[in-house]
Amino acid sequence: MKSKGVKIAILSGKGGTGKTLVSVNLASIAEKSVYIDCDVEEPNGHLFFKPEKVREEIISVKIPVINESLCNGCRKCVDFCKFNALAFIKNKPYVFEEVCHSCGGCMLLCPEKAIGEQEKPIGKVQKGVSGNVTVHTGIMNTGEASGIPIIKKLLNESLSGKELPVFIDCPPGSACIVMESIKDADYCILVAEPTVFGVHNLSMVYDLVRLFKKPHGVVLNKCLDGENPAETFCMENNIPILGRIPFDNELGTLNSDAKIAARESKRYKALFSSLLETVMKEVRHETTVNPQR
Repeated sequence: MKSKGVKIAILSGKGGTGKTLVSVNLASIAEKSVYIDCDVEEPNGHLFFKPEKVREEIISVKIPVINESLCNGCRKCVDFCKFNALAFIKNKPYVFEEVCHSCGGCMLLCPEKAIGEQEKPIGKVQKGVSGNVTVHTGIMNTGEASGIPIIKKLLNESLSGKELPVFIDCPPGSACIVMESIKDADYCILVAEPTVFGVHNLSMVYDLVRLFKKPHGVVLNKCLDGENPAETFCMENNIPILGRIPFDNELGTLNSDAKIAARESKRYKALFSSLLETVMKEVRHETTVNPQR
């Protein structure tokens, strides 16, 4: 695992913790980098980067379409589908597109070859440039059940043959779309708030990265003077603390104005430069300890 091509995933247990703040600033502070917004339900990294020369591609999945004239009503497809995406209603087959997982099993199983496939758009991916950063964004259509096909497209295209550092802005939480986002990551940054509730959310993503056996560290965001339960959690579990970001009016104003702090403030350029250096040291250490990575 070469540090210049390292894939860094940034996670948090809920929205609003600061993972996009960390992601866009680390990507900006690197000499040249790739930023991937996998928070496909509500991507907002592009609001900060304001990429130019944006190209767009529609992402579709295959869903079953039934030829009723060929269907003999055997219901084998209904019995097969574990997601209940197929049913017989008034003796006619019906497809619930919203819960279909596009596995294609019903089409293969049908003895009458009455099931085909058609494309269903579920969202899009965009690629643009913002200064030193190539920006990839996934956007899922409202009402779709899963953004995993969009995330797969983002990562397959964005990670292929890249020798630049890649920063993956993951969806919040620890569900399947988060697992998909981190599976190829070399290192994970967990962003945490200094509250008891923040510890609960940190614990969720901490359990996830341990399950995936990913090297990881924590960035403590919104830090104030006094007790910090998230910091205590890290110390009790021997989790490296990569950096601390203060609860600060200047940073809050820049963030609410969709400005990248590292590009606007010398103070925050220094802070995120130090954080990136710390992360790369952790990556190099992991390379030494686990050279097979």
